[in-house]
Amino acid sequence: MTGFARIGGLVLVAAAGGGLALGGAAVFGDLGGTTTVEQVRSVAASTSPTVVRTAHGGLTDTEIYRRDAPGVVQITATSTVQTQSDPFGFGAPTRQTEQALGSGFVIDKAGHILTNEHVIQGASKVQVSFSGQDAINAKVVGKDASTDVAVLKIDAHARALTPLPFGDSDGVQVGDHVVAIGNPFGYDRTLTAGVVSAVGREIASPNSSPIDNAIQTDAAINHGNSGGPLLNDSGEVIGVTSQISTGSTGEQGNIGIGFAIPSNLVRTVAAQLVKTGKVEHAFLGVTVAQLSASLAKLFNLPTRSGLLVQDVQSGSGAAKAGLRPGTSSVVVQGNSYQLGGDIIVAVDGQPVKTYAELRDAVTRHKPGDHLPLQLYRNGKKISVTVTLGNQR
Repeated sequence: MTGFARIGGLVLVAAAGGGLALGGAAVFGDLGGTTTVEQVRSVAASTSPTVVRTAHGGLTDTEIYRRDAPGVVQITATSTVQTQSDPFGFGAPTRQTEQALGSGFVIDKAGHILTNEHVIQGASKVQVSFSGQDAINAKVVGKDASTDVAVLKIDAHARALTPLPFGDSDGVQVGDHVVAIGNPFGYDRTLTAGVVSAVGREIASPNSSPIDNAIQTDAAINHGNSGGPLLNDSGEVIGVTSQISTGSTGEQGNIGIGFAIPSNLVRTVAAQLVKTGKVEHAFLGVTVAQLSASLAKLFNLPTRSGLLVQDVQSGSGAAKAGLRPGTSSVVVQGNSYQLGGDIIVAVDGQPVKTYAELRDAVTRHKPGDHLPLQLYRNGKKISVTVTLGNQR
């Protein structure tokens, strides 16, 4: 955990190292060193908080902070690495203890804490801090490198815990106001604010698996923010801050392009980790684009709603079942589409009109399950059964 971990142009944002090291679909799958640790001080809570609404109906940043900051924690992950002190390779290697710093948040009264997998990657000891002098040993319940999600558990009284509620990441729109709370560079429980800059972004997990539907924000995210919550104006978690882009500058700090793993994915993965300690990712193997009525009318398509198959991954269940991607590129109202391929209209007998509906249908299955699809091909409605793969 020394140096910076890069994925493409992205950097995973957990702090470590003498400076700081980072711990952090095109193809549809269910997902579907050393640092001085700043101790966390508790935030005084009003006995009867006044709810203040903004012009757009949400809570103020102050209100969100007062309600949610007590549920945000600082995570210190300790690991031991072997180093070669002699640059010429002579002499015995030495073992060195390093620490990585990240963020996390409480998800239930049982003491479960959610964070990024890259924050605790390779750690032999993990501790959670809530307030000034505490450092509570945490057990790793489970972790999933494919989605960069990990769940910890601490032994704490329920009264001391403030779980943060999850919101619906599928409802997030560009321009929505958001705040992030975390521990950038060890500055405990720091709030930054911004807007949703884009949705539906694809980022890569620590094991290079694609994470789709990520949320892009200009709220300042820096090293040490990894694993902290991205909150909507109701104080609900709609993402887990994970990565930043350094652009072409190579700078290691915030430049206003950060990414959060969507809450609907995180919630599903966390539930599996709490229940079994592991995650299985059913994998369909297609990318899709939502079909609109205007697009269907413009190109005289056989259905007014559904999902246009844009790409099919070689070797996937979808490829083996013969699903066909579009072959003709068109641009409509600034958006690109591949037409001429299959149009998925139902899964398991239920209509699907959005990517989220398809994703959720796949999520309800396990690798190896047979998934029936209804689709239009060359103007005719047909049925196809796909054997779902396992996304590693």
